[in-house]
Amino acid sequence: MNVRRTCAASAPVVLLVAALAGCGVSGSAAAADPKPPPAPTESNPPGDIPDNQAYVVFKPSTGGFTVSVPEGWARTSTGPDTAFTDKLNRIEVSEHAAATAPTTASVTARDVPALAKAVPGFSPGKASEVSRKAGKAVLYTYEGTTAPDPVTGKALRDAYERYVFHHNGRDVVLTLSGPVKADNVDPWRTVTDSLRWQ
Repeated sequence: MNVRRTCAASAPVVLLVAALAGCGVSGSAAAADPKPPPAPTESNPPGDIPDNQAYVVFKPSTGGFTVSVPEGWARTSTGPDTAFTDKLNRIEVSEHAAATAPTTASVTARDVPALAKAVPGFSPGKASEVSRKAGKAVLYTYEGTTAPDPVTGKALRDAYERYVFHHNGRDVVLTLSGPVKADNVDPWRTVTDSLRWQ
């Protein structure tokens, strides 16, 4: 009789211990599974053009070609030259008569000395031939120093890509520039691939 009472009395205790043990296992599992770390804050170098940037078609008043440029950028024109700017980036579009197509040698001999005089802090790069959807072009890369910021007084180093295309006796020059550490490979490719002859 006493044995039966002891077993009956201990049953709730066993259940309680099991329940507590179960809670302990659950708590240990939760402690072993910490919260995921917060997503890192994206920090793009100054001058990076957003991946979702929209583009619009630019056609000069003289006709002859079109090219896509980032939508919303400020536009200024001086004669045959048109510039599109936004914060730290710039795209210049110009055209002029040319009897023959450019070569790496002709660009190096004719254009580089002029660039060295016109671009502050000019640092020469190299000339190469590249292919785009509009055809062959001569690409000349170089660096320069921007004008000092009117507020901070600081100047930046810019990387330049200058493409010279030729068609029907005319050269079209696309010059794209931005801070040297900006990663604008894709936007610059979008612009240079968009050139169309008309």
